[in-house]
Amino acid sequence: MLFTSVPFLILFLITFILYYLPKVSKHQVSILVISSLIFYAYDQPWFTLLLLFSAGLNIATSYYVVYGNPQKRKLVATTGVILNVLGLAFFKYSPLISATLFNPESSVGHFLLMIPLPIGISFFTFEGISLLIDVWRDKDADEKAKTFISPSLLQHAQRTLFFISFFPHLIAGPILKAHDFYPQIMDKRFKEINWESAVKNLITGYFLKMVIADNLKNFTFWISYPYFEKYSTIDLSTMLFGYSIQIFADFAGYSLIAIGLAKVFGYDFQTNFNFPYISTSFKEFWKRWHISLSTFLMEYLYFPLGGNRKGKWRTYFNLLLTMVLGGLWHGAGWSYATWGALHGGMLAIERLTNDNIKIKLPRFLLVIKGFFVFTMVTLAWLLFKLPDFSHVIKYFESMANNVFIQSNVKLNMYIILYSIPVIIYHLLYLYRNSKFWFILKKKEYILYAILLFFVITNSGTSGSFIYFQF
Repeated sequence: MLFTSVPFLILFLITFILYYLPKVSKHQVSILVISSLIFYAYDQPWFTLLLLFSAGLNIATSYYVVYGNPQKRKLVATTGVILNVLGLAFFKYSPLISATLFNPESSVGHFLLMIPLPIGISFFTFEGISLLIDVWRDKDADEKAKTFISPSLLQHAQRTLFFISFFPHLIAGPILKAHDFYPQIMDKRFKEINWESAVKNLITGYFLKMVIADNLKNFTFWISYPYFEKYSTIDLSTMLFGYSIQIFADFAGYSLIAIGLAKVFGYDFQTNFNFPYISTSFKEFWKRWHISLSTFLMEYLYFPLGGNRKGKWRTYFNLLLTMVLGGLWHGAGWSYATWGALHGGMLAIERLTNDNIKIKLPRFLLVIKGFFVFTMVTLAWLLFKLPDFSHVIKYFESMANNVFIQSNVKLNMYIILYSIPVIIYHLLYLYRNSKFWFILKKKEYILYAILLFFVITNSGTSGSFIYFQF
């Protein structure tokens, strides 16, 4: 169910009314759980059983880690993590395993190719893993673990199913961590809603998704093979720039909508995008892009691998491996692993350079460096748009060979037009301490009114969020 659809609006309004209705408000968690299961089942009803199985697995194992036999806690936690990973691997990576290890025409290869991908599985699997690791880390501090793992198995089951299935984050994040979310589970009151923050997030999110991303997708569509071969170098460059803007607007828009919806029900999600395209380093980019994923990878993968505690070369290797696995998290294809390797390689080279060269760059060089980071990030997005390596190569060949083909002025004009708001969005953040910003801040309600006007009058054709495929 899309956040931009009429069925979702109906579901949201019914849920909101029941949630704050005095006579039933004591069942708030149950109301949100039921609503979330309806939300998930709307498009993929059979996979609701998988969601429930995943939740059940993590309910049982996390409860046992806290309240079970101390001698078997490690075994139970490890088994739970392995089962989560195996479930993700089976449903998400079977096509990759088939293409890599088997003949697609063989019975095994064909079977693996036919396994469907449940929507949101990467997100709710990671959240289950975070729960198990969090309670395992607290095994020697029982009182801390018990602050969010209830001694009542029934209550723990309800709270954990809520944690995993809460509809704002269920399909495409932000990825929640147990130790951040469980303490928030309590009775919520209508008068405590932070309406200002919720409305700002919702309007900005819907504007980015419906006005920017949904319109840009009609023009970046031509990046697909073989359509791109007939376009000029300028067109291909502009379309790739537009796709970079689109994927930001699409995913940042989703995250802002999710954050806004959660606030309406009294829950706070962490910021997931913090103006990533102003970054002047790849490290900064990953502190600003998909923050819930990058912090998850750092906390639950990079640090356990040794982080930067085992020497410089091991640090570079850990960065590379973490990003390769992060790339594979995005999709079951070697193109995604390559995308991760490119980012991991850049992070490692950057770390190597900073370890050996200690200089403070002047402002104009930082601007150039920021342009380089954005360019490399944008070029790497082509691996998302064209998962087939041969098509990526042909795209770059077309960029090199189509210099003298006449450019499509109308196409370029529309891409730039719909990209300008995202550029302004980042520039406003860069100059947030300027006098102009303080003047604008006093009249920001006018700005949000304008954004809402465009959402109503200039939304593109509705489409799934890009990150649904991950």
